Amino acid sequence: MDGEFTQPEIESEQIKVLKSDERPFDYTPVSIADLPQTPTRDRNIAASAWDQAPQVLKKLGEDLAGKPEAAFKRRIYGWLLWRAGPTLGPCRYLALDPNVHSRFYIFDLDGNKNDSGQGPDLLRHTRFRSWKESLRDNPIPNVPVTN
Repeated sequence: MDGEFTQPEIESEQIKVLKSDERPFDYTPVSIADLPQTPTRDRNIAASAWDQAPQVLKKLGEDLAGKPEAAFKRRIYGWLLWRAGPTLGPCRYLALDPNVHSRFYIFDLDGNKNDSGQGPDLLRHTRFRSWKESLRDNPIPNVPVTN
């Protein structure tokens, strides 16, 4: 050894981060355990790929322009967050209880500042942030919180 230190080469595969609306839909079948805690950066998991998708999820974008299919976005304090439509609207978000599919909350973002939705606090929210805070403040019981 001559006293020189060289850094070993590290090869890594980096996932190209795409804007949410540019990510391709992935129709590979998934179960609830396959739905990640945080957003996927390379694809959108299609609602139709989830083997337990309830009707409210399958029909989430039915009355929006182009009838967009819902895509899984992330978990928020146990809630499964899905969106049908483009990020800036018009779109519809669904927060779904993974244990009781009849327990869900919807937020409509119309792109013209006329946004609204009821949260689990039973209040009507006109800001997406406050609606998500309502999800945070009313977590799903008995679901590990990693947020």
